[in-house]
Amino acid sequence: MQSIPFNKELTFEYGTPAVISPLIRRVVARNPSMFTLHGTGTYIIGHGKVAIIDPGPDLSEHVTALLEAVQYETVTDILITHTHIDHSPATRAVKAATGAKTWGFGPHGTSGDGTQVEEGADREFTPDNRIGDGDIVNGDGWALEAIHTPGHTSNHLCLALKEENIMFSGDHVMGWSTSVISPPDGDMGDYLQSLRKLITRKELRYWPTHGPAIENPRPFVKAFINHREERESQIQACLADGLIKIPDMVERLYANVDSRLHRAAGRSVLAHLIHMVHTSRAKCETQPDINALYHPVKP
Repeated sequence: MQSIPFNKELTFEYGTPAVISPLIRRVVARNPSMFTLHGTGTYIIGHGKVAIIDPGPDLSEHVTALLEAVQYETVTDILITHTHIDHSPATRAVKAATGAKTWGFGPHGTSGDGTQVEEGADREFTPDNRIGDGDIVNGDGWALEAIHTPGHTSNHLCLALKEENIMFSGDHVMGWSTSVISPPDGDMGDYLQSLRKLITRKELRYWPTHGPAIENPRPFVKAFINHREERESQIQACLADGLIKIPDMVERLYANVDSRLHRAAGRSVLAHLIHMVHTSRAKCETQPDINALYHPVKP
């Protein structure tokens, strides 16, 4: 498999705002998990009149820390990368306390089959203002461009900060792990296309919502694409060897991965197989789902 230079190291204190650039501060929520690493990193942009990106989980401790960090400032805007419960629920409390406008691509997308393999969906959030690809939210000394990057979720946005030529990459590109792509809202074809979109951009650094910054991001994104393409080659090899059930594929492909992550891995294999069926590289005689049987496409 393609080697990805993952990095999990992050210096921080829970609830304490850290200055990480001239325009950016970060407050990390105390919600560590297998899917959030140390926890959700909420970003404060600007000085005086500020924006907040991904207020995070509905934790009173985190909301209090955020409001204390901006107590002498005006929060004009709240932007959401996507609607998982580690990203958007605290928006309600922060908006109520500050009166800020909220921005996002839209509410959460297609309902799933009840299988929870990550932090779960926030179905209560609807933005005051919807923003799509190329839209810009302007503030006092800062401007954030929305880049629609569906795949991890259908409503995922990355946000580019013009003044520093950096990008807030949400969960689309993280420096410590690949993203879970869980159908039906998660879509592998969309995810790969969204990764390719980022390669054409010129931002010098990514700040994901979880974990440390990604330096020199374009080679990193290319490594993500290569990793996914290699995974699909491995799935084709599984099919050729008669492994036609997703659990059997997971057992082979993720033999060296913590078994607690195998359910999430199964969702990613399903996303790959749906993509492969749609691109005529695998067959499924029923509607593709986690329990279906898959077969190779013979030349």
